[in-house]
Amino acid sequence: MKRANGKSHKGPRFSYAGLDRVIHERARLSMLTSLMSHPAGLSFAELKTLCALTDGNLSRHLQVLESERLVASARTIERNRPLTRCRITPLGRKRYLQYVDVLEHVVHDATQAIKGHDRTTADPLPRRVFAS
Repeated sequence: MKRANGKSHKGPRFSYAGLDRVIHERARLSMLTSLMSHPAGLSFAELKTLCALTDGNLSRHLQVLESERLVASARTIERNRPLTRCRITPLGRKRYLQYVDVLEHVVHDATQAIKGHDRTTADPLPRRVFAS
């Protein structure tokens, strides 16, 4: 079976096995996306702000990402203050891009399902309202 991007898809059509559970958690996805956008890395404080996380929450998710070797952090001293700088690893970049590829597949399938739905039926697709 072929995906929209021409790559073959293994497994059942809608299984989305590539949705990596480590990355799929909202906070970790946000952290990895932030780090992908900043190849030189981010300080702990910058990452905390960008992802709207508490110190403890960020620390715990960093531990998970570091244990999977997706992120590396280094502790240094700058201006007599401790500084933790986080960077995405080459493995983290690879797994993130694979994850995004699967997400694109999900979006493509969802778009096709919505386009193919007959809006004249008695049971229309529910509209999702997202809080801002």
